[in-house]
Amino acid sequence: MEKIIFYSLALVMIVSAIASVSSRKMLRSVIYLLFTLVGVAGIFFLIDYNFLAAVELTVYAGGIIVLMIFSVLLVHHIEMKLEVAKLSKRILVAIVCAIGAGVFISTIYSYDFKEVSIATTTTTTQIGTGLLSYKAGGFILPFEVISVLLLAAMIGAIIIAKGKKLDDVRRKTEERG
Repeated sequence: MEKIIFYSLALVMIVSAIASVSSRKMLRSVIYLLFTLVGVAGIFFLIDYNFLAAVELTVYAGGIIVLMIFSVLLVHHIEMKLEVAKLSKRILVAIVCAIGAGVFISTIYSYDFKEVSIATTTTTTQIGTGLLSYKAGGFILPFEVISVLLLAAMIGAIIIAKGKKLDDVRRKTEERG
């Protein structure tokens, strides 16, 4: 049963990822990316990494996708069609991807994977305390820096979106007056 679920999730992720990068409409690409990220969360649930699955759903599938949708809607490019690359560039990218896939597959098959049994379990409280600790090895500073960076990105997106509207209003008032 686990194999069927795994292959179903893998198929959804692969199809969604291909659709995300090949779709010419921005909003559809973001929605396809959402399906890909939900598939990754499903894989985490399948291997019993519930904390990582919850983080994947809340941070990536929840927060980042909503942020991307807002930015697409805010800049009024919902129906914007992306350019189609020239045939020579597509062939070059296909060759580079094939080489990368070959290196990846040869590396995976040449490595001798061994089973590891973990006797201790880590609780969510321990993970949270470790991430938000001010002590050595804590990650409170990167969290704060990322929050300021996201705030600056949102303010920048709002200013860019409003800037066009304000210029249009100024031109219309100048034309009237």
